[in-house]
Amino acid sequence: MALFYLLCGTTFGWFLSRSGASDYDFIQRMFLFTDLQLYGIIGTAVALTAPGIWLLKRRARTVLGADLVVVSKPRHRGNLIGGILFGIGWSITGMCPGPILVNLGEGKVLAVAALLGVLLGAGSFAALYEPLSRVFGLPPIEVGPGDG
Repeated sequence: MALFYLLCGTTFGWFLSRSGASDYDFIQRMFLFTDLQLYGIIGTAVALTAPGIWLLKRRARTVLGADLVVVSKPRHRGNLIGGILFGIGWSITGMCPGPILVNLGEGKVLAVAALLGVLLGAGSFAALYEPLSRVFGLPPIEVGPGDG
């Protein structure tokens, strides 16, 4: 199964690379509204996947027949702040998590700095979650059984 996931990730990365979604200049033109092609790519991805997700949720089964329960996440102020921080990081680096790996695969050394920034940000958030949860009204962390 791991090989299947590796193949899916590699294919996704190839499409990101070929579409230009991992190119810094392309991303900057999107944020400056001088080139709207990337908005079309994102919109197409949403339009293609939304019906499939709707169907999976309605059937309450995965494609392979296993039970599927999708629990809605609570809305809170942290969503807005997190979205703003994500957007700022995406705009500055020209990369979000998927394209960081694509840029590394393309040999772009600056992607290492972006990856370190993501890891530092995620680690800081985890370390500061408790005080941040009081300030932003974040939900308590639910720890699962650890089986995936």
